[in-house]
Amino acid sequence: MQNDPNPAVENGDSEKVKIYFLPNLMTAGNLICGFFALTWIFKYKEGESFAPIMTAIQLILAAFAFDFMDGRLARLTKKLSAFGREFDSLADIVSFGVAPAFLVHRIVLYQFEQSGWIIAAIYLLCGGIRLARFNVLSSRPSATHGREFIGFPIPSAAAMVVSVTMFIIWTQDHARELDNSRWVLPGLMILLSVLMVSNVRYPTFKYIDWTLSRSVAAFAAAAVVGLLLVRYFQVTLAALFVVYMLYGLARPWVSKRWRREIEPDDEAEAEGEGE
Repeated sequence: MQNDPNPAVENGDSEKVKIYFLPNLMTAGNLICGFFALTWIFKYKEGESFAPIMTAIQLILAAFAFDFMDGRLARLTKKLSAFGREFDSLADIVSFGVAPAFLVHRIVLYQFEQSGWIIAAIYLLCGGIRLARFNVLSSRPSATHGREFIGFPIPSAAAMVVSVTMFIIWTQDHARELDNSRWVLPGLMILLSVLMVSNVRYPTFKYIDWTLSRSVAAFAAAAVVGLLLVRYFQVTLAALFVVYMLYGLARPWVSKRWRREIEPDDEAEAEGEGE
């Protein structure tokens, strides 16, 4: 995610807006993937193959990857801008708000004439509030800013929704209709809606230095996760986002020793730098 503590008017010239090419190109990729995901969701028809839905899921995950890269590139090249922050939020509300809400409505929530739309709309509304709060807080200097999210981040919420959906479809093999496991999705969207606007804190993992020494256990865990992603992608991806969600809830009770092992000590890197 891109953001910048600088005011919107830069260099004293209200007519000029800084647009850094590479980070914002990644954000554009995020937005385009979200748009194409919506077009594929529209192509799905009840009782037919889930192929359009799977394509939409892949596009939302691609948007997640673009969103992951835009902020990293902005920080790496020190090309942070107010334009990038706002553009990123606009892309996020499409790719991680509208697209996942409409996807779940298309395959599950449509069965409820009124409550289905309400659940999807609540998810979208909470996602928009989450993004607005993030932009406000990102303009305020904080000792922990850059190292923690307040509330579950909307890109992770969307990735969790679509990865769990992909897992459910995968377990159905070539079925044309989902079994009762599909009812997990409305409950998951309600839970994520609450978490997005909550005060639960999640580590950002934005300043991981892969060159630093880690314990043997940490290295082994990373290697195992990598192998599982290759071999059991649908299961492992959904499990990773579920673990991340649960970790934020359990984090206040995790010992400092374990937290240092799980989360990077990024205070030095984050100091004086926008999130």
